[in-house]
Amino acid sequence: MPLTLATWNINSVRLREGLVARLLREEDPDVLCLQECKSPTEKIPVATFAALGYHHVVMRGQKGYNGVAIFSKRPIQDAGSVDFAGLDHARHVAARLDCGAMIHNVYVPAGGDIPDRDQNVKFGQKLDFFTHLRDHFHADRPSRAILVGDLNVAPLEDDVWSHKQMLKVVSHTPIEVEHFEEAREAGGWTDVTRLDQPQGKLYSWWSYRAPDWVTSDRGRRLDHVWATRDIIGAAHGSRVLKDARAWDGPSDHVPVFATFDI
Repeated sequence: MPLTLATWNINSVRLREGLVARLLREEDPDVLCLQECKSPTEKIPVATFAALGYHHVVMRGQKGYNGVAIFSKRPIQDAGSVDFAGLDHARHVAARLDCGAMIHNVYVPAGGDIPDRDQNVKFGQKLDFFTHLRDHFHADRPSRAILVGDLNVAPLEDDVWSHKQMLKVVSHTPIEVEHFEEAREAGGWTDVTRLDQPQGKLYSWWSYRAPDWVTSDRGRRLDHVWATRDIIGAAHGSRVLKDARAWDGPSDHVPVFATFDI
């Protein structure tokens, strides 16, 4: 049975409840993974999404910051969460689908503005998060699993508007890309989006600071869909819903989709 999954850093689920509802109505994914919900679990508007058919949910909330949630039309079971890097942040939650596949929803720290862990604690936390992610999935090798989320790294040259100008900017520095790739490889994960769209510029985030984000188009691909090798052959249809960046009161991120025949 095909499973279409979407991942979206919503930048406040309560503020953008209407945009989430619009996405569910217009795109009708089977599963939606949200990051940066910025809400305690009990205040996430689950009733709104349940009314649209998303009766199943697992969440980890946090007042004003972070927060991850998985909404599904198909039955899911809460499969726990990991406090990566020991930050005591709501940045990971896992769910098991009725078909047995596992979904990991991850929100990696942005890392601040200075790409130096000695000068910037947040950058060190980001690197430590990836190290813990690497070690966790190396020790407990995933199978029939999908990992999605705002991973806050644009790893490839075509994942940023200017590779040369971004090399010293947090999200595209060589040390971040190294940690990102080590974590991906340790779990045996494959980048589904780039498997489907291997060539060309591709972004999922545009800064709020740009007065005209469409014209400048200085984006980054920060949002990812990964799959383990045993189901990567079932993955297809990955796409980025760029139009959502132009919706009224948007997040600075847009949804990323993929379909799996599982």
